[in-house]
Amino acid sequence: MNSYKDYVKWDRMPTTWCGGCSIGMVFKQLTFTLEQIQMPKERLVVVSGIGCSGRAAGYFDVDSVHTTHGRALPVAEGIKRANPELNVVVFSGDGDLTGIGGNHLIHTSRRDTDLTVICINNEIYGMTGGQMAPTTKRGAVTLTSAAGNAYYPLNLQGLLTSVPRHFYARSSAYRINHLQKCIKEGLGWKGFAFIDVISFCIENNGRRLGYKNGFEMLDKLKADFKINTDPSGPLAANELGIIQNENQKS
Repeated sequence: MNSYKDYVKWDRMPTTWCGGCSIGMVFKQLTFTLEQIQMPKERLVVVSGIGCSGRAAGYFDVDSVHTTHGRALPVAEGIKRANPELNVVVFSGDGDLTGIGGNHLIHTSRRDTDLTVICINNEIYGMTGGQMAPTTKRGAVTLTSAAGNAYYPLNLQGLLTSVPRHFYARSSAYRINHLQKCIKEGLGWKGFAFIDVISFCIENNGRRLGYKNGFEMLDKLKADFKINTDPSGPLAANELGIIQNENQKS
């Protein structure tokens, strides 16, 4: 039987992620989930784009691809179409998946390609200094919005659920049991599954917003987001949950 440790390249530890970063938390929950379902290593491929989250591909002890910026989804789709027996997981950030790769997100989800996407949604371009991203909240002060972001953030739930057959889950780096549930169900979904993980970046976003450390940001996630175990409609802005629909009609 595989342990969660078997999915990790320990000779590459410690990671390059900053102390207090939420990416490592999500990385760990994914390995725990892989152990739970006993995912065969030889049938798993991890694909990432560029950015802090993209580093994850190099830490998994399975076949992995670290793609160019914004191109994780088309590369993952190519791998899946070449070998449908593989389980292909995309692990990348909100800037990579929804900004530079936004067009691919629209069309890969529209085609309902059998991929599991884990989006580290920290609302910022963290690796390049803290520029506002498509997911940055309106009014937020960033490196490129010193007076506050003037734009509304991208509605990922609305985008992903606009396709008749869909799987959209929103979890957070704090709610680890819920996050494991979302990943497990996403891996089991036959089609495009998107897991929107509300996360944080302390060094290039949080400190600018007044947080002293990653724990304070994690505590804020605990306070702000609550789990809806049986949503009857779209998730509210402060809710975590799973929205899925098997309907394939237009």
